[in-house]
Amino acid sequence: MNNPFLIAIAAWFLPGAGHVMQGRLNRGVIVGAAIWIMFLIAVVSGGAYFPGFDFRDGQLLYLLNVFAKSGNGLGVVLSYLLSMEPNPDVAARATFEYGGKLLETAGLLNYLAVIDAMDIHLRRKK
Repeated sequence: MNNPFLIAIAAWFLPGAGHVMQGRLNRGVIVGAAIWIMFLIAVVSGGAYFPGFDFRDGQLLYLLNVFAKSGNGLGVVLSYLLSMEPNPDVAARATFEYGGKLLETAGLLNYLAVIDAMDIHLRRKK
């Protein structure tokens, strides 16, 4: 694959795919597994329902929250679909806020994985 745009989109949408497309199967599986496991733990912990920050709380905090969650690619679509019908007991869980922060962390880690895939493609890294 020689198209950096497709590599970046694939790496963002499906964590680890950018590495796999370049023949780095081991790295792609490890990166993808780490991010998806973080995402799944976040969803099971109630992170998909965690509201994060609202626009009225501060524009910068809201934009940082949206940016972090959007890093999950396919995961952001899944988390929004899951949060459409919230469980009424989910906010009472002790892990509710941790799940929300873990969801954001998984998104930020995926951004780093996209940068890593692009560095490999541009031969800045082996």
